[in-house]
Amino acid sequence: MLENDFQIEYARIDLSLTNYRVLDNCRLIADPDVEQLRAIYVTYCRHKQFISVEPMWDLDFLWPHNDVLGYYDGDSLVAWSVVTRYSDRDVYAVQFAWDYVNPELKLGYQSLRSECAYYKDQGYHYYYLGEAHRYKADIQGFEILGAP
Repeated sequence: MLENDFQIEYARIDLSLTNYRVLDNCRLIADPDVEQLRAIYVTYCRHKQFISVEPMWDLDFLWPHNDVLGYYDGDSLVAWSVVTRYSDRDVYAVQFAWDYVNPELKLGYQSLRSECAYYKDQGYHYYYLGEAHRYKADIQGFEILGAP
């Protein structure tokens, strides 16, 4: 998994090869509060000290083919993932964000595992991750995508 200015590798998870469970604090958000989600995103980007970020448009949260999965600490929404349902077999991880108020939750890793279980339970086959960062390689079923 070498990343440079010229080549980016992409990855997916074969959900049939995973054995995770959905987190108890994970819930599908049926009516997303876009401003609340955006505030968590801004906090996340600042915490990670990203130099450049892709904007999250209102429609990213509201499109009918996108799911917003919320992660809670008690009653408070502290993290979310936007996931696109492309087909009856394939979903794509659009964006994750977390406020990091309670780092002991370890939601970065835990959310990805939980989403594998959630979409596997829904009958999906593959969870596409975008860029193949090293930390993603620890997920069961991780695959680097080849050329067509």
